[in-house]
Amino acid sequence: MSNSTDFNEELDGYRKIEQYNTVEVERIASFYPDILKALGEDPTREGLVKTPERVAKALQFLTHGYNIDAASVLKGAMFEEDYSQMVVVKDIEVYSLCEHHMLPFFGKAHIAYIPNGHIVGLSKIPRIVDAFSRRLQVQERLTNEIRDCIQNTLNPAGVAVVLECQHMCMAMRGVQKQNSVTTTSAFTGEFQNDVTRSEFLRLITASLS
Repeated sequence: MSNSTDFNEELDGYRKIEQYNTVEVERIASFYPDILKALGEDPTREGLVKTPERVAKALQFLTHGYNIDAASVLKGAMFEEDYSQMVVVKDIEVYSLCEHHMLPFFGKAHIAYIPNGHIVGLSKIPRIVDAFSRRLQVQERLTNEIRDCIQNTLNPAGVAVVLECQHMCMAMRGVQKQNSVTTTSAFTGEFQNDVTRSEFLRLITASLS
């Protein structure tokens, strides 16, 4: 991002860097005093004085996936390997914002692919999830975007993606059903075969303990 400011924090020996576009922070923040007034609040009171800036930074962080080229993430860690069995990464944390109400939805992603001459560094799979989830989303499109990125970049024999999420737009407003979970799935190649798909579903639901 241009006009950016880095915020560094030391966490257990790892440096956390949050980067904000200061021009956009100021622009987004400028709308919030009027929004607070419209809600019946006083934007000048102590607890709210810095709220517009905080919200602007939070929104930039929660939507930073727009600045990530997901295919490049995968291409940066592709390796030739003679392995053709299923690779499964399950229970990947998902946090996103519903584009209809800009309320959070969150849950887990379970992803598998069958290599076709190339494997990818395992940490890149969760990064792909973040690249697409840190945008304004609907769960159905998010599921397809993850699938298509892996399929088009790695060209594996098949890709499987399952997302299980809770939506705050259902829990906090509307029907107010706090315990409902939405499941979406997307498959390509070998995972369209019933036997292969069933093996994947068995693996993501099985406990190894």
